[in-house]
Amino acid sequence: MHAVCVYCGSSTGADPGYVEAATAMGREIASRAMTLVYGGGSVGLMNATADAALAAGGRAVGVITELLMQREVGHTGLSELHIVENMHQRKKLMADYADGFVALPGGLGTLEELFEVWTWRQLGYHNKPVGLLNVQGYYDSLLDFLAQSHEQGFVRAEVLAPLVVDTDPGRLLDRMVGSQLVRDDPWWRMREAI
Repeated sequence: MHAVCVYCGSSTGADPGYVEAATAMGREIASRAMTLVYGGGSVGLMNATADAALAAGGRAVGVITELLMQREVGHTGLSELHIVENMHQRKKLMADYADGFVALPGGLGTLEELFEVWTWRQLGYHNKPVGLLNVQGYYDSLLDFLAQSHEQGFVRAEVLAPLVVDTDPGRLLDRMVGSQLVRDDPWWRMREAI
């Protein structure tokens, strides 16, 4: 992976461990000479991740909407900052830049972005790894819900399997590198036959 898209909160959250994890993720991405791609914000965990990557000598590429720039939450010290018209353009450009996706703690936007790129992978629109950094057990209830969804017959095991979950940023990135779909996988053969 050359570029990692990180989805995370525009708030710092109630636990100082969230900021520590975001900072560690930014440093880890930079230490691997990877580029951080994220939502371009100067607030919350977004800011902590970007500042840590930049401070460690890495590149940080932000993609933000005009509306959010008008609200003065755009990070002006990034390697690149792309200002787009709407959220659809923002998410597409972030996905195009990235070779993999990681969700840190966050709110509705973070969840929506995680599930969107995970669904795209399920449908075969990309084969990029998708990871979840489960800081301080933040995502434990979500993981329980996903297990329940599987038990109730709504989510197949092969859909859940590609999501890489870990509590350590470095270990998560290591595991993600090895999680890309193999092109001779039966799912890909079926997709390419369509």
